[in-house]
Amino acid sequence: MTTTTRRSVLTAAAAMTAASLTEAAPASAQAAPKPIFPVPMVSIPIVGETQVFQVRRIYCIGRNYAAHAIERGSDPNREPPFFFQKPTDAIQNVAVGEVADHPYPSLTKNYHHEVELVAALKSGGSNIPADKALDHVYGYALGLDMTRRDLQNGMAAEKKPWEIGKSFDHAAVIGPIHPASKTGHFEKGAISLAINGAVKQSSDLSKMIWSVAEQIAKLSEAFELKAGDIIYSGTPENVGPVVKGDVLLCKLEGLPDMSIKIV
Repeated sequence: MTTTTRRSVLTAAAAMTAASLTEAAPASAQAAPKPIFPVPMVSIPIVGETQVFQVRRIYCIGRNYAAHAIERGSDPNREPPFFFQKPTDAIQNVAVGEVADHPYPSLTKNYHHEVELVAALKSGGSNIPADKALDHVYGYALGLDMTRRDLQNGMAAEKKPWEIGKSFDHAAVIGPIHPASKTGHFEKGAISLAINGAVKQSSDLSKMIWSVAEQIAKLSEAFELKAGDIIYSGTPENVGPVVKGDVLLCKLEGLPDMSIKIV
């Protein structure tokens, strides 16, 4: 064997050995892909816990109280439930006892309040039966589905998606989550919102057209629900505008109050 041939054989053998070692290397030894920039985790505090609730998706049901459906021009007796989503970074956390500054958003001159019960899921699935749905609820919170009503109405009139009216920075105001193991499940209870001390919205959770359990069941027909999903369960009648300087006080029987100031 010539020197050149011997070198070729040795080079080929070394290459094969290196390839074999690479293929045999455990996955843990290979470098994991890294993001090009960090994206903050969106989470909600949990009362009495050091851990937080990481948010995966925000679902909202529309027109879930008969009187509110009527004031929005809908027939609650014939309309099936419908849902929309907000981006997770629309979350604005409000601590118990705090009056949090809430910025009046751009592009609108008719900014509305909508007080709601929020359900937070610890598990999920598809086609969940209504009688099993509450097994997937981790806890509950008090929330505000803030709405640029003029933008929503304008897009609806043109038969275009009205996401711009619902999905924007700080549009999903929420208090801390209270574990259902401590509060129980909310099927009834007074819910209200006052502006500068004057009550604007006042109703009871028992007046929801679709209960939380039914909402979970219906949502799971269209989406695979998972841990980290939260559901804004609809607002009572008498939604209306807020202006800079207004202080909103939200109340739900069984949970601490939540308050923001429009700035």
